[in-house]
Amino acid sequence: MTGERGSATVLVLAMAALLALVAVLLSALGAVAVTRHRAASTADLAALAAADVAVRGADVACAAAARAAVRGAAELQDCRVDGDVVEVVVVQRPGGVLGRLGAARAVARAGPGGSEGEARAGV
Repeated sequence: MTGERGSATVLVLAMAALLALVAVLLSALGAVAVTRHRAASTADLAALAAADVAVRGADVACAAAARAAVRGAAELQDCRVDGDVVEVVVVQRPGGVLGRLGAARAVARAGPGGSEGEARAGV
């Protein structure tokens, strides 16, 4: 009987460590999901900002997209203007240690509404 003394304490500590590990993993998955959604929202806003001024030229449109991406805490990776339709790619990193492991990438396209604009956008 004396050999089992304190075994419950070890078991409780092991369970607590396991629960802490699960909590850390779930928190990391949540942070990744939030970053992915933020990247998608930032890409949408950057594409809309670029499409708003696309008639002024590709340089002006891509500069507007870059400003919108920076305000959304992301980086504009690519910007393409085809007439008045703009496609942007943004990259956003999660905060903390997860930011060193990878980044969320999102693509968005914006242009004028209506059947003519939708046909050119390939919608």
